Amino acid sequence: MASVQKTLRHWSLLHLEDKELLTLIVGRKGGKTTIKIIDKLLMKPHNKNQLAKILNVDYNTITHHIKIMHNHRYITEEKLDNVFYYLPSEKLFKSIEEYNIIREFILNNNLDE
Repeated sequence: MASVQKTLRHWSLLHLEDKELLTLIVGRKGGKTTIKIIDKLLMKPHNKNQLAKILNVDYNTITHHIKIMHNHRYITEEKLDNVFYYLPSEKLFKSIEEYNIIREFILNNNLDE
């Protein structure tokens, strides 16, 4: 854990304002999957089945990550023809620079999965 904190300091992640987003991605296992989902949603809205297929990830895993991100209000859902589509929320867009810093940290340090 001390090495993770040292790396966090090195990347100045501890100085980010959105600690909730930091904890959501860095503070738990599965951060890379969360990043993959967010990246796809930043391109265009998707439903859970589409995300599972595109990312080659189990539907239940996608559901788990969507639920967490939705509960923290980083994504929203819209219903179209009885299918829920997920898209980034205003809250995520307000923290997009910090998201990109966190994303680079996770992808460059292989701390997850």
